[in-house]
Amino acid sequence: MSLDHRLISLLVCPLCKGPLQLRRDGESRPTALVCPADRLAFPIRDGIPVMLESEAQPSEGPEGWAAPGAPPEGARMPGQAGSS
Repeated sequence: MSLDHRLISLLVCPLCKGPLQLRRDGESRPTALVCPADRLAFPIRDGIPVMLESEAQPSEGPEGWAAPGAPPEGARMPGQAGSS
C-alpha cells in the first residue's frame, strides 16, 4: 500500500506543527515521517502514518544539525510538556 503524496503534504508534526519529510527504506517503501525541527520519526505501519507522540522515535537527521544527540533549540522530546 502506498501513501498518497497529497496526504503527506497536508500532515504536520503533532508537536510543533512543522513540515514532515518522508523517509524510505532501501526498497523505496515509506517507513516514517520525520520532523527535522523536533528530530522525531513517526512510523508508517501498513501504509498508515502513526502520528502519536508516544510512538515517535528519535531520528537520525540530515547533516547540519548541531552536535550529535543535541536537540535543536526549542525542540521538545516525547513526553516533555510544552510551554503553551
